[in-house]
Amino acid sequence: MFHATIAGTGRAVPDRILTNDDLAKMVETSDEWITSRTGIRERRVVSEGDILSDFCVRAALPALADAGIAAADLDTVILATCTPDHLIPGAAPVVQHKLGAKKAAAFDLNAACSGWLYGLHVADGLIQSGKSKNILLVGAEFLTRFVDYTDRSTCILFGDGAGATVLKATKADHGVLSTSIHSDGEGAPFISMPGGGSTFPPNRPETLDKSLMYIQMKGGETFKIAIRSMVEVCKEVLAESGFTTQDVSWFLPHQANERILTATAERLQIPPERCVNNIGRYGNTSAASIPIALDEYARDGRLKRGDLILITAFGGGLTWGAALVRW
Repeated sequence: MFHATIAGTGRAVPDRILTNDDLAKMVETSDEWITSRTGIRERRVVSEGDILSDFCVRAALPALADAGIAAADLDTVILATCTPDHLIPGAAPVVQHKLGAKKAAAFDLNAACSGWLYGLHVADGLIQSGKSKNILLVGAEFLTRFVDYTDRSTCILFGDGAGATVLKATKADHGVLSTSIHSDGEGAPFISMPGGGSTFPPNRPETLDKSLMYIQMKGGETFKIAIRSMVEVCKEVLAESGFTTQDVSWFLPHQANERILTATAERLQIPPERCVNNIGRYGNTSAASIPIALDEYARDGRLKRGDLILITAFGGGLTWGAALVRW
């Protein structure tokens, strides 16, 4: 039976860098306070006039070249994002048009920080069913446009960017070995942006008066649930595939917070040298963090053919999941 393999990667991040010292001039904080609590030293921030779908295309082009296929060969485009160009239409059809992927179906997927991993689960299912052969999966976010820069608990965390992966159908022994996704809507208030939808539309005065257009988080509650959930789902995909954490070449968690990364790896008994970590330079880019890291580690040669990669994420919804991939 066919399954998905990651045939190409790409990324696009803004040129503009916002350091912790820059943030200290905007809100009561410091480089030491941010670094000690999050591991973040700087993040990339979009500029006026930047458009998310353009960054998706910039990330997709090198991924397509890496995979050796043209946009015209794609039959599906999945865009994982919670910050699309606009509510209607979805951003994925816009990306499809800009790429010239004329025969591809295209749709957005919103699972917040778990978005790319949810997309991988869907893409692998489409390929296993025979419905798709060549899929472009992009994770992209412009989160800094929804950050309240008077709230130091959230404004220090987020950055912008896009990461792209091309998935091909294969019967080879590499590729996606197992995926699992979970949700728990009871925790929806833990990570949210209440304004802008049909409950609190943008034309309602309270949406602006109560700052409902900004990202809101309950950090303490999220921290505990995130670690426990990611550890459990990682063990689930490992057991399903017949592996243990000792077999894992690289552990790639969503880059949310270095303390969460470290605690999750420790509970899985995976040493730091096998953990992918670039949060210090990018911050939390939500659905973009995993594909950005994949491209970075692939292009500098750290990912090698045959490596077993354990990937996990946790995000708003609440949503979480894991995947085991043979590179």
